[in-house]
Amino acid sequence: MTLPAPPTGAEICGNTVYGPVFECGSEPMVVVEAHTDRIRDANPAACRLLGHERSELARFAASALFPDQRPALIVFSQAVMAKGHYWTRSLTACHASGREIALEIAGSMLPGKTGPLLLFTLGDLATRERRAIDTEAETFVRGGIAEWQRIERVFRDIERENQLILRAAGEGIYGVNAEGKTTFVNPAAERMLGWKAEDLVGRDMHSIVHHSRPDGSHYPEVHCPIYAAFRDGAVHNVVDEVFWRRDGSSFFVEYTSTPIRDRGVVVGAVIVFRDVTQRREADEKLRAAHEEMDGLRKRLELENAYLQEEIRLEGNHHGIIGRSAAIQKILRQVELVAPTDASVLITGESGTGKELIARAIHEASRRSDRPLIRVNCAAIPRELFESEFFGHVKGAFTGALRDRVGRFELADGGTLFLDEVGEIPLELQGKLLRVLQEGSFERVGEERTRSVDVRVIAATNRELKEEVRRGRFREDLYFRLDVFPIHSAPLRERRDDIPLLAQHFVRSEVRKLKTGDLRLTEADARKLTQYDWPGNVRELENVIERGAILARSGRLRIDLPDGGKAAVGTARAGALRPTATSAVKPTLLTDDERRERDRANIIAALGACGGKVFGPGGAAELLDVKPTTLASRIKSLGIVPPRNAAAR
Repeated sequence: MTLPAPPTGAEICGNTVYGPVFECGSEPMVVVEAHTDRIRDANPAACRLLGHERSELARFAASALFPDQRPALIVFSQAVMAKGHYWTRSLTACHASGREIALEIAGSMLPGKTGPLLLFTLGDLATRERRAIDTEAETFVRGGIAEWQRIERVFRDIERENQLILRAAGEGIYGVNAEGKTTFVNPAAERMLGWKAEDLVGRDMHSIVHHSRPDGSHYPEVHCPIYAAFRDGAVHNVVDEVFWRRDGSSFFVEYTSTPIRDRGVVVGAVIVFRDVTQRREADEKLRAAHEEMDGLRKRLELENAYLQEEIRLEGNHHGIIGRSAAIQKILRQVELVAPTDASVLITGESGTGKELIARAIHEASRRSDRPLIRVNCAAIPRELFESEFFGHVKGAFTGALRDRVGRFELADGGTLFLDEVGEIPLELQGKLLRVLQEGSFERVGEERTRSVDVRVIAATNRELKEEVRRGRFREDLYFRLDVFPIHSAPLRERRDDIPLLAQHFVRSEVRKLKTGDLRLTEADARKLTQYDWPGNVRELENVIERGAILARSGRLRIDLPDGGKAAVGTARAGALRPTATSAVKPTLLTDDERRERDRANIIAALGACGGKVFGPGGAAELLDVKPTTLASRIKSLGIVPPRNAAAR
């Protein structure tokens, strides 16, 4: 922007930019650009008052004439622009010699091409005071008490206008003197602090509203930036503290403490503050959301990598090992159903590899680049099923400290494997059915409906048809899951696969334990083949692992329960459990009889080890099952373990 050149001698009192009154008037005048804080021009009277050349003043910022008084200058300028004209005595100019000049400034608006211009007429208060004394004496003599009353009304009007400005401000404003006592409080500050102005004026403001830090620790007065403003004469801006309300609650504030000067002496400070609690809460929620998203992304990446590699076994189709007719049938079924999105229900005894079949279906499907999310329904507490499946929002229930993503959302675009699906509580089965049919659900505590694209594979060792008949499982959910049934045959029905599986587990243990070469002899293979394997493939893997640990001189030590005698007896008897070629009918047990048999067996194991479930000598080791599986069965059967003998 090009500033107008100072007038030449020929222009004095002539047709200048701002007219002859500006150039020749006795009152000092300065033209200011409001939006750029630049002095546009100054008349000769102003140059004499301020001690600067005209060309020098034209290079000044307006705020430079009033050092350390920028807030007061801004308030005055805004009042001029709002009212068209205004005046103040709160600003002090600095003479070129460095002395301060107390002023009365009258402001008015001038038209400008690039924005509003302000005309400041400067009055030297010292000169006016001398004139006023003389005038007041003369007026008193001539007008007496009536004139004094008129002057008093004038000052009351000025005070009223100042109060209107303070009341209109949306930010809290209060003043303190050099002793830290409150001098005034505007209505916005009253509303935010919960105090009336009359309760605060004359009292130590710090001890009332600023006495403690955000963590509740004491805030010494000597460290208070508000009081520091009138001690060091500097403006203090603070963005991370709290003020305390009358009711004892606190709120986060940001504030500016600006010193107030009277004839060059700092006599107090004015504090402008605003409540930023909502903004901080929003920032904190956004930060927490970003952290949760980052954590979820990293967890999903790790989970996906883990799930993709967890059971990628060498040999046959997707880690399924075996040449028996039962395995070949399963492989054909996997090839048929994998390319589709049909629901699959895998049935079979514990330890037969139902999860491995589910992984084979997933890896052969078009969803293989997305994760396979496994949910062990037998290990989830009844009251947490809905949260585990569908997630929850912060505050949905006691302990819900933040939003949580459910398993269906984690599996979006991929596959959800519901292991032990028969353990899902009846009251939740309807919600599960809705997700399977409509692909939509709501998080616990949230009304927003979310959509997912999930393929469901379920597995169970229960007879779900019998569960439906007994009213323990919804029939409509059963038919929704049982679109494509696959039966995982027990190991005793595919004895030809036992040597292959055993050799695979031996190679795996060699890599894991770094034991060197281990050999599985023909005698070992015959011994393994003759055993009945009530724990199926999982039990076989455990036996091989135990044999590798006990191995000596490259020879496995095959240690079967009861020396494998029950298995040999079973083979001779022909069919306590049927084989693929057996013609003898097995002994049939109802579900209640089977559960009672399992319950008695577990109670006996717990009694034998003094109630110990985990670790060496525990019930899980006695029963040759995983501790987590045993804990799940104890819970589902309602067994209360006896106190551990070691604890007595």
